[in-house]
Amino acid sequence: MERRSRASAVIAAAVVLGGAWSAVLWARTAPAGMARPAVWTAAPAPAAAGRTGFAQAAAPAKPAPTPAPAAGTQGKPAPAAAPPAAPPAKGAPSPQSGATYIGDEACIGCHEDQKHSYVNTMHGRTDHARAPAADKGCETCHGPASVHQDDPTLPGAIKVFAKMAPREVSATCMTCHDRKTHALWQGSVHDARNLSCVTCHSVHSFKSEKAQLKTPTEMGICVNCHRDKVSKLDRSGHMPVREGKMQCSTCHNPHGSTNVRLLRRGDSIAETCTSCHADKRGPYLWEHAPSRDGCTTCHDPHGSANERMLVSKPPILCQRCHVATRHPSTIYDGALIGSGATPSVRIYARSCVTCHSNIHGSNHPSGQRFTR
Repeated sequence: MERRSRASAVIAAAVVLGGAWSAVLWARTAPAGMARPAVWTAAPAPAAAGRTGFAQAAAPAKPAPTPAPAAGTQGKPAPAAAPPAAPPAKGAPSPQSGATYIGDEACIGCHEDQKHSYVNTMHGRTDHARAPAADKGCETCHGPASVHQDDPTLPGAIKVFAKMAPREVSATCMTCHDRKTHALWQGSVHDARNLSCVTCHSVHSFKSEKAQLKTPTEMGICVNCHRDKVSKLDRSGHMPVREGKMQCSTCHNPHGSTNVRLLRRGDSIAETCTSCHADKRGPYLWEHAPSRDGCTTCHDPHGSANERMLVSKPPILCQRCHVATRHPSTIYDGALIGSGATPSVRIYARSCVTCHSNIHGSNHPSGQRFTR
């Protein structure tokens, strides 16, 4: 019993010393005003218990020092913290510039030419709920213009689209043009290439009859980037774009699409082609694999120097795949195309399709070789 009492006393003393040392370290390192941790101190146990107990005593917290008032402010209450500023509402004047809306009449005083070209378009229709003229006119797109009116040379007072970043220009236009064919613009191929709406369109100096394009025709816009595709339209076999029966947007949606190559219809090139060439759609009893894989396997959709816009002339076109079966087993060479003593008759006229006329597919029971 005596040894246990001595051991308990030693443990109690160690705990008290440890708690005191922790309190000293905390008083030196803790920030002002933070409460100190509880210190375990030995407390006399009841006589009946026969052992030493411990009680928890919390150290009193040291009050935080009051900062000295600044010079010249003795006796004055501290100013209350200003509440955070609420974000400006959509279409409200910019709080940084302090600009306000001044109306179209003030704009016409200097920009009369722009007003005339703007009035006779969809943007200038006051009876159309989504038109800028039905909202705040010029300032719907260019922003509040009071600061610009006071100092026209001040940069950034209004939105000048020719000097803005492409994404900012498109964001302004898409506040209204965010439906139908324009809905997929964000993230599209043209958007990713840092093009914007004003790359192709102009609100005040357009030259086309539709869509307010910068050139008289749609092809004139596309040729600026897609020179290789437009040049194919000058070949003997071509899409009737240069005759005005089609446009680039007949097949493509330049504002964005869920299809490949910004195509308007379907989920593949073949579905786009068969939206017009329905007789080639199928399904067929005997399907030709290239037709199922895609029309561009054999055709160049923009134009070709070969008939039917084929990527090469038959039989070379056919023998890109059929090189070791049926007749002949080798590609036609110079000895078989007329320079030899016995030229092959299979290179004349329509070549392979002279016999295999239903080359896209056949529904005839005997048309396994696409002969019917």
